[in-house]
Amino acid sequence: MKATVMYGAGDVRVEQVPDPVLQEPTDAVVRVVRTCVCGSDLHPYHHRSAEDGSTTMGHEFLGVVEELGAQTTGLAKGDLVVASFAYQDNTCDFCHEGVQTSCRHGGFFNTAQAEYTRVPQASGTLVQLPVAEDSPLLPSLLTLADVYGTGYHAAVCAAVSPRTTVAVIGDGAVGLLAVLSARQLGAERIILMGRHKNRTDLGREFGATDVVAERGAEGIAHVMELTGGDGAHAVLEAVGYREAYDQAVGVVRAGGIVARVGVPQYEEAPVGWASLFAGNVTLNGGPAPVRAYIEELMPAILDGSADPGKVFDSTVTLDEVPDGYRAMDRREALKVLVTP
Repeated sequence: MKATVMYGAGDVRVEQVPDPVLQEPTDAVVRVVRTCVCGSDLHPYHHRSAEDGSTTMGHEFLGVVEELGAQTTGLAKGDLVVASFAYQDNTCDFCHEGVQTSCRHGGFFNTAQAEYTRVPQASGTLVQLPVAEDSPLLPSLLTLADVYGTGYHAAVCAAVSPRTTVAVIGDGAVGLLAVLSARQLGAERIILMGRHKNRTDLGREFGATDVVAERGAEGIAHVMELTGGDGAHAVLEAVGYREAYDQAVGVVRAGGIVARVGVPQYEEAPVGWASLFAGNVTLNGGPAPVRAYIEELMPAILDGSADPGKVFDSTVTLDEVPDGYRAMDRREALKVLVTP
């Protein structure tokens, strides 16, 4: 089958690789119907060393069940399903506590930008979709695999409610869907910090009330001005760079919460008196357990009241995936949908 393989920074190819097969009785094999390129895929695209060796890519997909292991339950061949970007049994104590990304039998996908993929722990990972394979809702349903659930996780971790002023840092797909999620949770004041107008316009459509294009000290000053010098109760950091963390700390209100869902590209950051401690600021977030949110978020997609699939502004075939990476890296595309 065809699959996306990364050999090093900037070196993405589509090659023939062995077809996936059932390895465990809890596995499934899924024919990929839709997948995509994630903003987090750009981190290795920028920095992966050729010495690290090649790796297949992709962690967001929906597709049709082709094969099932003997111990899978609740699924049938031919089911159209969506998978969370991490696989999990959804029965262990961590899963029951809502931290599926720490499942005792789990892990993370890196094989989804392909024609087929093996799904470990299929019963706990795959969720049936009540639509046909040609449904126009597929792009929005695909966001349940990662970016919609990740944006929602940020809003949940920051305790967003009607009483909170929210600041969202980052105008990528996760940041924009964090805006949508904050609006769904009742926030009436949502400040989007981003500088790409086509993206921030979509952010306004999703519910942003203000846009701050400045970065660093200027951006912090603008948010403080908008909030009467107090800052935001909830700060959703959807970028992952140290500069975004510093910006989040700079705009959070005393007693507020900073929720990080951008994959951090740093190990050290201030958490002391001047940054978090003195203001009783809470630091929260992490890799989103999106499996915990799929059933909660899906109804709004099905009834048309939410359209998170609008974050896809470019579509490529599997053979064109390297072009998709380049387009996202150059900010020519917000998020690239892939149709194998």
